[in-house]
Amino acid sequence: MGKLKLLLFLFALSFGTNGLAQQSDLKVEPPFWYAKMPTENLQLMIYGENIGQYKANVQHKGITMVKQVSGDSPNYKFVYLEISPDVLAGTFSLTLTNGADTKTISYELKPRVKELKRNQGFSSEDVIYLLMPDRFANGNPNNDTVEGMLEPARRDHPSGRHGGDLKGVLDHLDYIKNLGMTAVWLTPVFENDQTPEYKAYHGYAATDMYKIDRRFGSNEEFVAFVKACHDKGLKVIMDMIHNHIGDQHWWMKDLPFKDWVHDHEVYGNTNYRGTIASDPYASKYDNNKLVKGWFVTEMPDLDQRNQQLADYLIQNTLWWIEYSGIDGIRMDTYLYPYQDYMARWAKEVIAAYPHFNIVGESWVETVAHESYWQQDKPGENDGYESYLPSVTDFQIHFAVRDAFNQGFGWETGLMKIYYALSQDRLYSDPMKNVIFLDNHDISRIYSTLGENPKHLKMAYAFLLTTRGIPQVYYGTELAFKAGPSDWGDGAKRAEMPGGWAGDSRSVFTKEGRTAEENDMHQYVTKLTNWRKTSDAVKHGKLLHFVPENNVYVYFRYTDRERVMVIMNMNDSEVTISREKHLEMLRGFTFGMDVISGKNFDLAKDFKVAGKTTTVLTLK
Repeated sequence: MGKLKLLLFLFALSFGTNGLAQQSDLKVEPPFWYAKMPTENLQLMIYGENIGQYKANVQHKGITMVKQVSGDSPNYKFVYLEISPDVLAGTFSLTLTNGADTKTISYELKPRVKELKRNQGFSSEDVIYLLMPDRFANGNPNNDTVEGMLEPARRDHPSGRHGGDLKGVLDHLDYIKNLGMTAVWLTPVFENDQTPEYKAYHGYAATDMYKIDRRFGSNEEFVAFVKACHDKGLKVIMDMIHNHIGDQHWWMKDLPFKDWVHDHEVYGNTNYRGTIASDPYASKYDNNKLVKGWFVTEMPDLDQRNQQLADYLIQNTLWWIEYSGIDGIRMDTYLYPYQDYMARWAKEVIAAYPHFNIVGESWVETVAHESYWQQDKPGENDGYESYLPSVTDFQIHFAVRDAFNQGFGWETGLMKIYYALSQDRLYSDPMKNVIFLDNHDISRIYSTLGENPKHLKMAYAFLLTTRGIPQVYYGTELAFKAGPSDWGDGAKRAEMPGGWAGDSRSVFTKEGRTAEENDMHQYVTKLTNWRKTSDAVKHGKLLHFVPENNVYVYFRYTDRERVMVIMNMNDSEVTISREKHLEMLRGFTFGMDVISGKNFDLAKDFKVAGKTTTVLTLK
């Protein structure tokens, strides 16, 4: 039996998603739970014909019925249980009676998995590799088109499903690890059984929140994938969405409550203005459009003010963390749901898993609007208390984009980066920010920077040496281009050549890459692996100097290590003054370039090449 098949077999035995035998005409979520969880509360959502008219009862030592709620639809019953920490793994019976009719559910509490490499969190020690499973590699062509699912594989369509899957990513974990990456972030892998017209290969329109999409693999395969990543020293970040679902979600045929989703006829689609959520002068009209409007017409907007829905979503999160062993979550559209709900969600997740980490997507225009969402934000007095550890730092992306495209000036060029970082006092902890050059929603950074390899190397070096948690979008190491359209899915979400059988070449091998791709790949690999060795970059303080003459100099330092970074945007070499930077250079006689290995004499003024970011370890 092959290694992957053996892994899947073992996990199927210990993590099967169906639990023990249940009443065949009832759907129960979560499908099973765990004994000795960090929370004693368990909500069971039971779905079946007229089940709301039944009364639930449980007779099991250590398990107490707290309450039961019937939905507006007669086909839902929500049962709330309290499970004592003393209750052992095993099964218990839940009976539902309606007159003379009785239904019995045999529900399983599984033992928690005891492994050191589970739920580890992520931090500034990590470099995150973001990829889209559908576009990375096709490891199992047999699941490209699944009978009974609405959208078949359409590899010739830029926005169609191309067949990439979990097995494809698994097959290339060594490629990711050898780059120097320490964590893998997959765009959502939940079932997205949407119509071909919507094109849901991206995963952000869930139709079942307890299932991995079969075109990516199975629940058991996902658990095996996480385990394989951990075995290679890679963490896994799961992408979740609590703002919306897909319009083909099974709920939409029979909503549990009338207020389960917002009324599209009343609110239409959202205004996509996340700044409204923290605007002290925002109108109720604008706020309603943001929070209650649907993201797109095919994505019904969830109303988390419904208590049963809020409990369901939080519990679903805890289930996936415990079931799969993931190390972190990236929460999509964090600013769009109700603030109080998102705060409760983050608080309960971190309380249950203290070593875990969460980053919320906060796509806004200013540092002030970004920092508002981070836990323990300073200086706020509007009464909102956030529990979100990390935010997606769009301000770094904007600053890099503008620095290379607006020309040199008092307020442009490298000053954009300086201004962004000089506002870090607004964050409770900027080292926890996830920083990036681009992602799956933005034009490829290589094209944004004019498709100049020197510019990409400069920007990448900045990303890996400034404060925060770097996230690298797949293909950056190969200088992927944006293509004819910045927003074209076939460009910013391109396939990795060699990920599909029959591809003419494979970028996963040196021989399959072009000379230009190998040059960038080598640069990224060397710098990313070096970062693992530098405590100053991973944990140290930042000190920077105001850019002059299109040159930006900053230092990362601890008591035991010092790194000097020089961004020279000029075409020609420039002289770096020792005297200007003496407060950080005093006591150091030379610096070694981490890329070339060249030694620089720091006892006097020295020169650095044009269009480079020079990274020196000081000796």
